[in-house]
Amino acid sequence: MNRIKLLPEHVANQIAAGEVIERPASIVKELVENSLDAQASRITVEIQAGGRSLVRVTDDGLGMSRDDALLSLERHATSKIRRAEDLAAIATMGFRGEALPSIASVSRFTLTTRERESNSPEGTQIVVNGGKIIEVKAAGSAPGTSVEVRQLFFNLPARRKFLRSEETEAAHAQHYLTLAALAHPEVAFTFVKDTRTVWQLPAHKISSDAASRLAALRERLRALMGDVKLLEVDFSISVAEEASPDETESFETATPAGVASSTLDPQPSTLRLWGLMGAPGVSRSTREDQHVFVNRRPVENRGINFALMEGYHTALMKGRYPVCCLFLEINPAAVDVNIHPAKREVKFHREAEVRRFVAQAVRETLLKFHAVETARPNIQHSTFNVQHPSLPTPPVITMPGEEKTPEPIELPNFTPPAPQRPAMFPTKTEQTPLKMGFASSTVRAPEPPAPSSILHPPPSPQPAATPTPLLNVPLRLVGVIGKLYVVLESDRGLVLLDQHAAHERILFEQMLERLERKAQAPSQKLLLPETIELSPRDAQFLREQLAALTRLGVGLSEFGERTFLLDALPPFVKVSDSRRFVIDLVDELKAAGREVNSARLGEHVVVKTVCRHAVKANDPLRGAELENLVEDLRRCTMPYTCPHGRPTIIEMNYRELERKFGRTQ
Repeated sequence: MNRIKLLPEHVANQIAAGEVIERPASIVKELVENSLDAQASRITVEIQAGGRSLVRVTDDGLGMSRDDALLSLERHATSKIRRAEDLAAIATMGFRGEALPSIASVSRFTLTTRERESNSPEGTQIVVNGGKIIEVKAAGSAPGTSVEVRQLFFNLPARRKFLRSEETEAAHAQHYLTLAALAHPEVAFTFVKDTRTVWQLPAHKISSDAASRLAALRERLRALMGDVKLLEVDFSISVAEEASPDETESFETATPAGVASSTLDPQPSTLRLWGLMGAPGVSRSTREDQHVFVNRRPVENRGINFALMEGYHTALMKGRYPVCCLFLEINPAAVDVNIHPAKREVKFHREAEVRRFVAQAVRETLLKFHAVETARPNIQHSTFNVQHPSLPTPPVITMPGEEKTPEPIELPNFTPPAPQRPAMFPTKTEQTPLKMGFASSTVRAPEPPAPSSILHPPPSPQPAATPTPLLNVPLRLVGVIGKLYVVLESDRGLVLLDQHAAHERILFEQMLERLERKAQAPSQKLLLPETIELSPRDAQFLREQLAALTRLGVGLSEFGERTFLLDALPPFVKVSDSRRFVIDLVDELKAAGREVNSARLGEHVVVKTVCRHAVKANDPLRGAELENLVEDLRRCTMPYTCPHGRPTIIEMNYRELERKFGRTQ
């Protein structure tokens, strides 16, 4: 007898189910994707016992005829692709035709459907138990499709015992529904758990403009996650998509005469990133609130994760992750969604370009958040007389290895106004000139508050759709507590500034700018050059970075196929283990991407230097020096975090203060 045999159909379906159906949440995912592909405007998901006993998904989509409903239960039967070339540009959520037969083979399955365009009120109902069709009959049904899955893995006890607790399985199902609801705010979602409605999300009208999409996404996020300070992202570039000669030749052979060319033809396309991302200071200790979609498909991609961290460089503390809901729109031909059985991962045709684009979009959004060319009133003096001992003049900070003494980095001079009792804000007729590095302009300031409002400040106004940067509002200096935290007051509430972190950010950007202006960093020859052997992958990567490392003062040269000779280092780099230094350098450059900032190697030294020279916790500052500190911080490109990612300035609005004092519930 032959040792190789064909598997029975029900066994093959169960094997396929093991790849596609991992847990009840997988069923929810596959069925909701089918509903979205069917142009549904309302989707209702019901689960019981975490999905073990029941998963029901109902939609008002296109529906199916009797013949289509029967054919949909066959393996690899789908309406979404026709030929192999369609796999090169998939624009639908599902495409393999494995979901329904796989689910039906491991559960008690009931499919009820009726075509939307049918004039008959009669639909079709199919009952399947463990992959065997039990009954096919006519049934009354609303337009759309309803799929009911009961007793999951009833015929596979070994798989059923590996399911987690009911709460865990329900949480996984709800997590996917959250992603689907974020990706499609124009669709109404209802989630029912154990006969109790968890949430009911209305559909939001979306027009063709980007503002309506962002507004709908913000409303959907507010309904699911509450109010979070988020920045709007809308960044796009044009790229040229070119097909390789092999792809072009194979496509021309497979395309019949007279058929229009496909997306593989060379043509310009747009790469766009839009959505919402956390403002400076908004982060999580895990990636739980980091949602990334590629053509509205929730995905996991290490390259995009690294790009987000690179975009937030020096704006996040170590071990913190950004909060975001970002949508990457890319030509479907430039992304492969068929590399994972559950379609959780994707692969880009030009991974490096996509990664660089995402990092640039995030960085530009953070910079734009502060660099808004609007009026920024000067700091107002406090009505209190705060006395501080004088602080010695800051020392001249010199980069190691420099021959000439650089200009001292110090706060600009400040001329205090005449000694009089100032108002909390400028009077209505005052014109406050701007001297912040932007174009000269004036602004009419608001009315001064009444004396009673100073004692009992009014509640802060409702936040706008886009949060106003904290450093763009008028600030009044009140005093210093603990010889570290500067107390300021704004029209929104209480503001605290960490003088050490703020001075670190100021010195960091000033020194980094000086370092980047140098074409060649100083270098010092080693007394005894050392040879370093690396793995083939690390050696290839380092070989491509030799020119950039030479500009940074690191003397590395090839000394064999996988061996390098280290004969020089920057004067400020002290290493005891040269091999460990080079390996760490390779790892850092890999994490930052191939096209790294030419000063990235020197950033660590700059951070350590400014930390030593910045104002310390017990250094007292006079009022004029504190005002200069805030003004210099306003001129920074990333003023809200120090180089280590810690916040420089925080705010507690009137609403929070009233809640803490029990004035509001």
